[in-house]
Amino acid sequence: MNILILGATGFIGSAVASRLLADGHSVTGLGRNPSRAHLKFPDIKWIAADLSKMLHAEDWSAVIGGYGAVVNCAGALQDGLSDDLAATQSKAMQALYAAAQETRPLIVQISARTNGAAADLPFLATKRHADEALAASGLPYAILRPALVLGRNSHGGSALLRALAALPFGIPLVHATSPVATVALDDVAAAVSNAVMGQLGSCTDADLASTEQLTLVKLVTLHRQWLGLPHADVVSLPDIVARPVTWLADAAGHLGWRSPLRSTAMAVMAEGVQPNAGSNLGIAAASAQDTLHTNPAGVQDLWFARLYLLKPLMIAALSSFWLLSGVLPLLEIQRVVTHFHPLLREGPATSLTVFTCLIDVMLGAAVLVRPFARRAMQGMILVSLSYLAGATIIEPSLWLDPLGPLVKVLPSLVLTLTALAILDER
Repeated sequence: MNILILGATGFIGSAVASRLLADGHSVTGLGRNPSRAHLKFPDIKWIAADLSKMLHAEDWSAVIGGYGAVVNCAGALQDGLSDDLAATQSKAMQALYAAAQETRPLIVQISARTNGAAADLPFLATKRHADEALAASGLPYAILRPALVLGRNSHGGSALLRALAALPFGIPLVHATSPVATVALDDVAAAVSNAVMGQLGSCTDADLASTEQLTLVKLVTLHRQWLGLPHADVVSLPDIVARPVTWLADAAGHLGWRSPLRSTAMAVMAEGVQPNAGSNLGIAAASAQDTLHTNPAGVQDLWFARLYLLKPLMIAALSSFWLLSGVLPLLEIQRVVTHFHPLLREGPATSLTVFTCLIDVMLGAAVLVRPFARRAMQGMILVSLSYLAGATIIEPSLWLDPLGPLVKVLPSLVLTLTALAILDER
């Protein structure tokens, strides 16, 4: 069967694509930036498109022709610079359903449990609107509602679990006793495969979850064992302690960073992640422990877990370093200008000082914005090397200065290279 997967570059989407390819289907993936996915999955045809811009039926008409099934694995947690929930999760899907009336492919929707105390959050509300529109469309469909998805790889909440489990001295948890149901990523892919093969019926709406009962603290403890780390005490914290972190995570979301510590995730976790009915469609849903044991951790998993929460600190440190290095010289510009006097007169020296300070400030601000972060870090490396070369020519004695103004640039270069190496989120 010819199958179109929306969000095929994501955590769930890539696993579903691999499973459907293995089942012998012809797969096309749609994503905002599939260039790297094309290298990883050369057997998949790729379409570059932004769902948040595909809000009318005519936007889909030329895309969905010839497919027997469309699998929607796309989604986002919260509105931000990179995400528009109403457009991506609701309006674009309703436009897809309208366009699909002519060819009537099976629509497989990866959704979530959309009722409960957090039901009015935009994340769940937009999912629910899309689900209701699909059920009312008259199209053949399967709505699958996975619990917290665990797999060999990780993203979002599952990545945060690994990071918390790897903390060295103790594990601080908010909502430590909240129930958390899980489902193996392979089982989600198997459910999609069953839906495509017609084994679930044409109007299915079901949960995907293991039958085991876990709390957040138990799940984090399982991940710590999986990483091969010794026991660490869990410190249960009140919700108010996490609010500053949540506020910072939300602010970062407006700059394009998709943190699993944003307010939406915390609100969902306050209630817990639970299925409605525990249905697994006849698929043997593996427990969290079995899922982890099936995918033994390697040293790369330990590195990832330890670096995950350090990454935002690296970005913040780089931003602060460059912003301060740009602002502070302007406060004593006459003293700074004297360093250029061996080569330049007063006027040009002042202009060059102001120019370099503005570059520093620009780079320090740009690295905080996710779409600009990579280029900002590359700029930091080039500018740092230029500063070192220029200072060596103009005033080589600075290398021996007791305060180390040039020597201190070298650690910042290493920090920038490290942050650049772990910048990718998928």
